[in-house]
Amino acid sequence: MSAVTDAVQITAPSNPVSQSIRDSLVVAKRNLIRMSRIPEMVIFGLIQPIMFVVLFSYVFGGSMMIGGSTSSTDYRNFLMAGIFAQTVTFATAGAGAGIADDMHKGLIDRFRSLPMARGAVLTGRTLADLVQTALTLLVLAVVALLVGWRVGSDGDTNAAKVLGAFGLLLLAGYAFTWIGALIGLSVRTPEAATSGGLIWLFPVTFISNAFVDSSNMTPWLRHIADWNPFSATVQACRVLFANPGQSTSDAWPMQHSVWASVIYSVLIILIFRTLAVRKYRSATA
Repeated sequence: MSAVTDAVQITAPSNPVSQSIRDSLVVAKRNLIRMSRIPEMVIFGLIQPIMFVVLFSYVFGGSMMIGGSTSSTDYRNFLMAGIFAQTVTFATAGAGAGIADDMHKGLIDRFRSLPMARGAVLTGRTLADLVQTALTLLVLAVVALLVGWRVGSDGDTNAAKVLGAFGLLLLAGYAFTWIGALIGLSVRTPEAATSGGLIWLFPVTFISNAFVDSSNMTPWLRHIADWNPFSATVQACRVLFANPGQSTSDAWPMQHSVWASVIYSVLIILIFRTLAVRKYRSATA
């Protein structure tokens, strides 16, 4: 009787939501363990944003005009929100390459053969990437402080607003990793996923208010920059950090940047998670 009862308990269907959460956490743990065993993945992920901070701060710092000032300190404070946002969005390429690598090795097929929630593999992967992104942001914030970035340089702020800004960055980064997941499932090799994950990010990040004041752009380009989801996150961070360069544009995302950043990120997650899970169900290695 006991054996029969145990068998029934084992085969009884569990709550789909709890199963999805449990399976996602298991996959996330697997990816985090893998990252810890390949430390160069984390190290190389840290080098690029640090290089951007140093190069933009010291090479372009004295040449950019922010609010009528060419002070390198003002530009450094203006720049950091853009660098933070660029860093979290560039994690997209890594997410896509990782999933494409799993596809190429047949690991995804093995996961699909297991009795687990369909979206758990992708959710677990994106959660692991979120942890890595959070670590990168932490290190980058320390580097930014060392080169002279300060919160509250253009007004008043507080710890809650600063933490809120980093929360928006992580939410945006998590949203963009779902775009990477879809790209990784749609290509045949990790190399193609890396290229596909980066090629569209450059216009998204550079046609924005990340590195220059969008008011200095031509009118048609300024409208694109003001309605760019990436720009909304950058603007929201400048507002919460109280850094210079806060936009005077009449565009709704610039006037309500915090809400715009949240809405854009949630929409991206809903749309691209749905598409990625659908692609996962039909994908073949």
